[in-house]
Amino acid sequence: MEDQAVDVARRSIEIAIMIALPLLGSALVVGLLVSVFQAVTQINEMTLTFVPKLFVVGIVVLVLVPWIMTVLTDFSAEVFTMLSAVPRSGLGG
Repeated sequence: MEDQAVDVARRSIEIAIMIALPLLGSALVVGLLVSVFQAVTQINEMTLTFVPKLFVVGIVVLVLVPWIMTVLTDFSAEVFTMLSAVPRSGLGG
């Protein structure tokens, strides 16, 4: 029982990282490109870094929503399947 709980926690952290990586990666790449652009042109505007990151991350989220939903749905089904296999005698019954 404890092994299953640890496995679910480990798997949920893996899935959170797997889902966050493309979003953070795209924000990192855009931030790097904007920083290089700012260094070359010597424009130091704070909104110039924020708006492109927001735009690109929004597009990446829209593109990846089907994949994210599939991953989360599969994980939820695994967890519910595990929960249905837990014996009920230890749950205060």
